[in-house]
Parts: sequence; structure tokens; C-alpha cells
Amino acid sequence: MNTETSAAPLLDEQICFALYNASRAMTARYKTLLEPLGLTYPQYLVMLVLWESQPVTVSQLGERLQLDSGTLSPLLKRLESAMLITRARSVDDERSVLVSLTAAGDALRTKTARFAELVCSASGLDVAGIQSLRDQVVAFASGLRSAP
Repeated sequence: MNTETSAAPLLDEQICFALYNASRAMTARYKTLLEPLGLTYPQYLVMLVLWESQPVTVSQLGERLQLDSGTLSPLLKRLESAMLITRARSVDDERSVLVSLTAAGDALRTKTARFAELVCSASGLDVAGIQSLRDQVVAFASGLRSAP
């Protein structure tokens, strides 16, 4: 890494650029897998949460995906229009909207079951390398979020 303080930072030495570039490459790889199913990558992330547990509130979904309601609402609207999810007011708290999978949304789970494996395989890293990288990125993001 360039340690000279007077030198301008080099793009290829920046962690921000490496993560940005990796994110774009991974999203592009997922796009080729998701497009035939009519899903975008952010919609796929919503579906992953719902395949883990449902129903969830819109606010729980936003917290889990770290998305604000302005970003999440259009995603949910498109998934609902595609008849993959339903949204309904909670009977316990009418301020809360519950999101659930439809049968069609649940059926997509089997079609996407190997997507993560295919993307990781394309990276050339082995399972241990992928797990280590994921753990390091999670720790990195957590550190940045908790920094003053």
C-alpha cells in the first residue's frame, strides 16, 4: 500500500473501491441468474428474508436489509404486483404492515436454492475462503457502523 503521506491515494489500493468493485461483480453475476425469474437483486434479498421467516413487518424487513421505507416500499410493491408476496395490516397493531409469501413466492425458493453456491463457485474461492471473507466483511462493516 502507498504509505507516503504526500502522495495522492491510489484507487486500486483503496478498500472502498475493492468492495465496490466486488459488489458490482457479484450483483452482475446474480442478475444473470435472477433475470429469468423476473427478480432484481434487491427483490431477491427481500425474498431471502421471507424464506427464512414470515410473516415479518415492513419495519423488521427494513432493519434486516438496512433499507429505509422509501427504498423498501417500491420493492415490496413490485413483488406484490408479481404476486410473490402479500402485505396486510396487522390485526394486533394497525400501524404495522405484515409481509408474507404467496405460494408462487415460496415456490421460487427451490429455483434459487443453488444461486449462492453458483456465485461463490464462480469466484474461484473455496468454501473456507468464502466464509472467511464474509466474516471479515461483516466485522469491517460492523466496525464502521459503530465508529464515532
